[in-house]
Amino acid sequence: MVLQAQEGRLTTSALRILVATAVPAERDAVAQAFPGEVLAVGVGPARAAAGTATALARAPYDLVVSAGIGGGFAPHAPLGSLVVADEITAADLGAETPEGFLPVTELGFGTVTHRPPEALVRETAAATGALTGAVLTVSTVTGTAARAAALRARHPTALAEAMEGFGVAEAAALHGVPVLEIRAVSNPVGPRDRAAWRIGAALAALTEGFGKLTPVLESWKSV
Repeated sequence: MVLQAQEGRLTTSALRILVATAVPAERDAVAQAFPGEVLAVGVGPARAAAGTATALARAPYDLVVSAGIGGGFAPHAPLGSLVVADEITAADLGAETPEGFLPVTELGFGTVTHRPPEALVRETAAATGALTGAVLTVSTVTGTAARAAALRARHPTALAEAMEGFGVAEAAALHGVPVLEIRAVSNPVGPRDRAAWRIGAALAALTEGFGKLTPVLESWKSV
């Protein structure tokens, strides 16, 4: 199988791939190493879902990849590391109660977790050196140590936090398309300290990761 760029889309004889990022800087970092379609679909789960669903309605795809930078739960995901999601979870979709947080599923609605194909997660991690764990989607970025600890307590396998993965996954699920999420860690989850952010290094790691990921996507087939 050979990847070919045709009319802006990455195609093979069996596979079409859409990469969805939040912002143009992430899109450009991926596009440096990945010759297919990469769209900046917007910030936050709602905008990401809408942008991804629109793209999927316009053309058929076999795989959607949510990609970008994000926060890492220290010390499990250090700055500059890559994380590939074995689950994509909406961490704040639910209700606060006197007994604690209840996910929306416990209220009798919807879903809070999408699981990428296990084989693709394993192959992605092996090829890129990425860590494997849950990537949490939040509508409000964590800014305190207390919230970081609470999220990690509710999601013990969580390695990273971002704002778009669950939205992208929801759109993909509605179209019957598998999803993958990969994040490069630019900052620790917790108190906001802009001096500690390493956005440039994270974008470079994202580019490097997609350079190694492309052959995996070239050979992967959904079953």
